[in-house]
Amino acid sequence: MSPPERMVVGYDGSAEAAAAVRWAARHAAQLDCELQVIHCSLWPLLTNDLGPVKGIAGSGLRHQAQATLEAGKAEALSAAPRVAVQGTLLYGLPAGHLRRMAGDARMLVLGSRGIGGFLGLLVGSVSLELAATASCPVAVIRLDNHPGGRIVVGIDPSGYGGALRLACGLASATGAGLTIIHVIRPHDGMAYATAGGIAAARRFLLRVADDAKALAPDVAIGQDLVRDTSVPRALLNASRGAALLVVGSKGHGLLKGTVGSAAHAILHHATGPVLISRT
Repeated sequence: MSPPERMVVGYDGSAEAAAAVRWAARHAAQLDCELQVIHCSLWPLLTNDLGPVKGIAGSGLRHQAQATLEAGKAEALSAAPRVAVQGTLLYGLPAGHLRRMAGDARMLVLGSRGIGGFLGLLVGSVSLELAATASCPVAVIRLDNHPGGRIVVGIDPSGYGGALRLACGLASATGAGLTIIHVIRPHDGMAYATAGGIAAARRFLLRVADDAKALAPDVAIGQDLVRDTSVPRALLNASRGAALLVVGSKGHGLLKGTVGSAAHAILHHATGPVLISRT
């Protein structure tokens, strides 16, 4: 018998990380996954004195790190009391630990920024690195103001299968509607400058919608062809009021090993949850 699927979430005690843990817990319950809450403490990099202060019960940096982990587990259970929650305390920089621990996970969930254990998230460096290098899908949670909203997925002819499968699976599990967005840019050449080009884009969008209906026959599916000079701006506008925006990780304009330029811009400017497909 194979072990149950697992979602991994990082927790550092910040409000952003708490929102990520609650989001992860709800979705773990809906996807019938276990949830592993991970806290990475940086203190061993700074000092060897992790033990309690003599005569003061519950003191010491090791105890503080364990208390932070327990708080993360409590956040998860407050959002999904029946989800199976495991806690793991690790020491060192978070990116490598989280990438390793999420190697066979269904999803890795992170807050958009934070303090404490995830110092890099103050400017989004850890979330950006893992969105580019993790072997599983990566969800980055800033705010979660529309949990009952639809799911929006951005698709592109260069490769959309992974993002579409993710979006369809989550829509089926959560009962959300699904909106498929294809963005065309006027300066992308002559392909879309003619009526024939626009018709070809519409045929592509309809073909993707048919694929989505086969993947998620129980989901209400819509599609929209959007013209904009900026793909990230178009997707962010389309996802206003949505529960989740799903995009691929590939793009143009950045070095190998980084997240694609469109996904990079979306992660920086999104106000709601974003899920990066890693396939």
